[in-house]
Amino acid sequence: SGQDRIAALASNENPFGTSPRALQALARITPARYSEAASPSVVSRLSEKLKIAASRIVCGNGSEELIGAICRAYLEEGDTVLTVTPCFGLHEIDSLAAGAKVIKVPMTGNFKFDIERLSAELHKQPKIFFISSPSNPVGTTLNHQELQQLLDATTPNTLFVFDEAYFEMIDSDFPDGLVELTRRNDVSWIDLRTFSKAYGLAGLRIGYGACSNPQIAQNIRQCLSPFNVNSGAQAAAIAALDDESWMHNSVKNIIDERQVLSDHLINIGIRVIPSQTNFLFLDLRTDASVVAQSLLKKGIIVKPWKETGYTNFLRVSIGTRKDNEFFAREIAVALQ
Repeated sequence: SGQDRIAALASNENPFGTSPRALQALARITPARYSEAASPSVVSRLSEKLKIAASRIVCGNGSEELIGAICRAYLEEGDTVLTVTPCFGLHEIDSLAAGAKVIKVPMTGNFKFDIERLSAELHKQPKIFFISSPSNPVGTTLNHQELQQLLDATTPNTLFVFDEAYFEMIDSDFPDGLVELTRRNDVSWIDLRTFSKAYGLAGLRIGYGACSNPQIAQNIRQCLSPFNVNSGAQAAAIAALDDESWMHNSVKNIIDERQVLSDHLINIGIRVIPSQTNFLFLDLRTDASVVAQSLLKKGIIVKPWKETGYTNFLRVSIGTRKDNEFFAREIAVALQ
């Protein structure tokens, strides 16, 4: 951009940094030694927190790595994968890389999940169903009835992959996907979560998957390298779990800032899709890539969406109050 001041609002990072305990844990690692294979200490801590057997939990170099491993473990040439559009890119990209055909069901005009169409496709028994809730890039979240309807439509021949990367940010009246999934003995499932967003560990790369049975976790593990999660990430994740008050305070601040920015953008005439995440999906009613380039020249990094049918949309992460005000001011200029 050529600018000294940069507002990095493209990757949904935590603008409030990282827990001090996690930073202290990083100072105690020994970089000369390999990390613990399969992250057993992290898995043990997650097992306690989630009340799920350690044998059913697998850690990845971010939950992104687990998406690729799931596809390698379960997909063969010609299999079908079901997801939505707009979607998190790797749900489609990793499926295509494994040779699968990807069916994408568009969200409705008001950016809700099209439950009836998704249910109809699930009755056709795709090999994997990928869905993120809250949605990336939209921010929409499944309610209790919608999630149960999708689970009811899922047969034992489909692996239900529920991507909850933004779980910690949802309002309490939306379902805890992992709790709901653990009640279903008739569905094979994986629940994906991450330390990148709410816990502020994006640069260290650590996420995890909780699985409906140990065999699924083992199948994924066999598609990962033995030292896939580095020592720093493991140490910081454990420390972050021991400092959840920091995480909850951080999330509260993000939600507060999201509301302030959303209200301002609506007031200047921009359509804002209601969000349960640390980002907003904006309908600019013009080519978002052009607007993003204009903002970049000012030092503001945002993400224009490039899926067919959604190129007028831009995703902007929630930053600090200063960065949010900078973005709001400059996007108003860019759209004149």
